Amino acid sequence: MNENKLSRRVWFNLILFGFMGQVAWSVENIYFNTFLFNFIGGDTDDISMMVAASAVTAVVTTFLMGTLSDKLNRRKVFISGGYIIWGLTVAVFALISRENVASFFNISDTAKVVTATVGIVIVMDCLMTFMGSSSNDAAFNAWVTDITSPENRGVAEGALSTLPILSMIFVTVAFGAGVTAAGYPACFVGLGALVTLCGVLGIFTIKDSRSGEKVKSNYLSDIVYGFRPSVVKKNVMLYLSLAAVCIFSIAVQTFLPYLFIYIQHYLRFDFNSVTANLTPKFIAGAVCALVGFVAVTVLLGKLLDKVGRRRFIYPSIFIFIAGLFVVSRAGTIGVFGILAAVMLIGYGLLMIILNATVRDFTPPEKVGQFQGIRMIFFVLLPMVIGPAIGTRVIKAFAASHEFATYINEYGETVDAPVPEIFIAAGIVSVLIFIPIILMNRKMKAAK
Repeated sequence: MNENKLSRRVWFNLILFGFMGQVAWSVENIYFNTFLFNFIGGDTDDISMMVAASAVTAVVTTFLMGTLSDKLNRRKVFISGGYIIWGLTVAVFALISRENVASFFNISDTAKVVTATVGIVIVMDCLMTFMGSSSNDAAFNAWVTDITSPENRGVAEGALSTLPILSMIFVTVAFGAGVTAAGYPACFVGLGALVTLCGVLGIFTIKDSRSGEKVKSNYLSDIVYGFRPSVVKKNVMLYLSLAAVCIFSIAVQTFLPYLFIYIQHYLRFDFNSVTANLTPKFIAGAVCALVGFVAVTVLLGKLLDKVGRRRFIYPSIFIFIAGLFVVSRAGTIGVFGILAAVMLIGYGLLMIILNATVRDFTPPEKVGQFQGIRMIFFVLLPMVIGPAIGTRVIKAFAASHEFATYINEYGETVDAPVPEIFIAAGIVSVLIFIPIILMNRKMKAAK
């Protein structure tokens, strides 16, 4: 038997929890923004604030819960229990509206109602993020590192890297159609139920990757372990790979929070047309395309395991940057979709290579503790810096575009995203070369 081959049970949980986690995060990253923008009446500054607050919550949570999972030497209870409660916090969003907030707090002034409702959405987003980060970012990601090895991480990351894209497509079609047909409240309840069900299934399917014997160590000392200069010096390759991920993620967050608003309001794409085209023939073709995409990505992951990931890193960066620049030139949704494929190829390759590299250099006995450090580079810095860059670019260039202003359902004029957000992301992406070059130099020196 091949010891490096992952079992069917592992694959089941890898895909189940990975996919449902990405679906929940996709809804937060995409439809929480449109919910706040279209349904509540917030603006791009509110979106930037919500994304930043969520990022801070995610990082603090992952430090606390990742370190705790190491100390208790358990992963399963954090994954399954966390997903169950995570789903409940998603469902609570069904109760948030201007009308409910005005009634509950007895507020009649429109501006105050909007401010209060936006504030409640942001607070609830942070609460939901706490549960999602406890179960997914801290426990599930640590579990993945535990059960994989450098020999099979390429194929595992290949599969995992398809999940954000698949979840985005699923969320766009299913959640988007649901919002059109039944409204945001029904969709939040439905998504919450699915996430909770996933956690219940995990009780019976997940095998804990840790012994369950408590580790004798100082919890507070363990939380700050990754900040010690001696630890950074000892694990310099890990921190360089995290720096590369950070820059890549900043580039992605420069446009991603505004992507669907851009498609809807700048490219003038009616999401109702998606549901109108859901014929059996269309669905069959889409399923075949998705199966092919997943198969190619997993095979690519196997190839990266076999021949080495280093050979693909520079071409992947070039493809990603080129994709960002060309997609900014798209004037229609059809052209945008075709050109976005170039960007997605580079995005997928970088996801596999950079994520697997971070796992390779993570000390196996400190996996949970390093999840907090990982989140600083994966989430906190990107989700604070990226959206801030995006919103500044939008404000700077909105006046020069015909379709860059939008009147929401409350009659308020707000700026819509503009193509320059992709150019800004491409410029940021150039900086990925710096930590990659330093890593290659150190690896050559070590040889």
